[in-house]
Amino acid sequence: MAGYKPVVIQTYPILGEKITQDTLYWNNYKTPVQIKEFGAVSKVDFSLQPPYNYAVTASSRIHIYGRYSQEPIKTFSRFKDTAYCATFRQDGRLLVAGSEDGGVRLFDITGRAPLRQFEGHTKSFRAVHTVDFTADKYHVVSGADDYTVKLWDIPNSREILMFKEHSDYVRCGCASKLNSDLFVTGSYDHTVKMFDARTNKSVVSVEHGQPVESVLLFPSGGLLVSAGGRYVKVWDMLKGGQLLVALKNHHKTVTCVCLSSSGQRLLSGSLDRKVKVYSTTSYKVVHSFDYAASILSLALAHEDETIVVGMTNGILNVKHRKSEAKKDPFPRRRRPAYRTFIKGKNYTKQRDDIMINRPSKKYLELYDRDLKNFRISKALDRVLEPECTMKTPEVTVSIIKELNRRGVLANALAGRDEKEISHVLNFLIRNLSQPRFAPVLINAAEIIIDIYLPVIGQSPVVDKKFLLLQGLVEKEIDYQRELLETLGMMDMLFATMTRKESTSMLEHKSDGFLDNKKIES
Repeated sequence: MAGYKPVVIQTYPILGEKITQDTLYWNNYKTPVQIKEFGAVSKVDFSLQPPYNYAVTASSRIHIYGRYSQEPIKTFSRFKDTAYCATFRQDGRLLVAGSEDGGVRLFDITGRAPLRQFEGHTKSFRAVHTVDFTADKYHVVSGADDYTVKLWDIPNSREILMFKEHSDYVRCGCASKLNSDLFVTGSYDHTVKMFDARTNKSVVSVEHGQPVESVLLFPSGGLLVSAGGRYVKVWDMLKGGQLLVALKNHHKTVTCVCLSSSGQRLLSGSLDRKVKVYSTTSYKVVHSFDYAASILSLALAHEDETIVVGMTNGILNVKHRKSEAKKDPFPRRRRPAYRTFIKGKNYTKQRDDIMINRPSKKYLELYDRDLKNFRISKALDRVLEPECTMKTPEVTVSIIKELNRRGVLANALAGRDEKEISHVLNFLIRNLSQPRFAPVLINAAEIIIDIYLPVIGQSPVVDKKFLLLQGLVEKEIDYQRELLETLGMMDMLFATMTRKESTSMLEHKSDGFLDNKKIES
């Protein structure tokens, strides 16, 4: 037994997304906190000032949450109908909200009753879907389903301007952060318009091509983002609304967009339950988030510390960034330098030196010791422990492959109780669909089905997993059969193309030979 060779653990290529700096950055969030609201979350907005609270608009209420609180610290519910939007002022002291009854209400964060109430849209009783403060903090822009966009003066509580250039519902808008006279609105008439309060009309109008659900102005004011349908489009406003890029990375309607704190990443949320992260230099997708329901609203906190997503099922998904590891204020005593330990490692043998090699003792792994002593069931049990199957599944697959090579895999799998066979079934169910493990595990699954099929019905837990495994095996075999059929079709196409190329080359040579004969004659 001195000549026993340890089992060679085969290395498999890990299939998956490429690990980039964006992947590490956007995956550095804690487990999300789920908050149940009274209805679909139509709008989320963060305050720009500490402590960075955020307002959530759902049903007929507006809740103000602290950044790390799971219960609202304040609620505004003075609405006759559904509230659709709420936005903080730049200083975080005031909040403006629009509702289904056409009213635009201004709230003080410290109070509960509205400070101001603008009734301009209530005459038509059309819902207000977008409100925002202008850069000077003393005016409010609103857009409603009566096709109008209005500018309100806060101190005097009156309407200053009204624009009627849209021909359908106005569903989104935002104000410039630099110029108090400029603001943008998007409508279901497929257009996005930039208005200037000094000219009483729109100065730029672009055609999105789909009903516009969300618009966003970059902090510099030079770029505009519009979202609607499956498209996210970026426009250059300094060139009169020239289209820079059209992004089509979602499978359903895009409902919301926002910028990261640095302005280098653009985020979009969609009804396909995904949030895409784009680079604002290449406009390529650098990361993606998956959620449980369709997404209606999206917001990022200061320095991207918190990401909040509102969904159609009334769930508010809140993710907080993981805190960085704290440095030890009392540094430990300095240990010997690395060169102390490697001293003499690269010493070259001299002419008169006598070199004595010390044989390094190799220690066998526990499963190798079991295999060496023919304890095949014990070796399989060791590699089926959760710690091994979760961290190093390739070790488990290699042992199964070695047992199959020895012809004792059926003996190692037979005679197991409910708990032991559950470990085997769990591993197979988890890893059978992975292409790197499929050839080995399909064979093991067929052996298990043959051994334990006569005893089905004695344990409901094992029966459920057994049926699931049987379905996975059949599905995987069907996939491989389809792949083989596709491979056969491709071989026929490649063979036909090769034959055509060889025929054309022969014809070309024969034509050249005839031309030479004619010249000689």
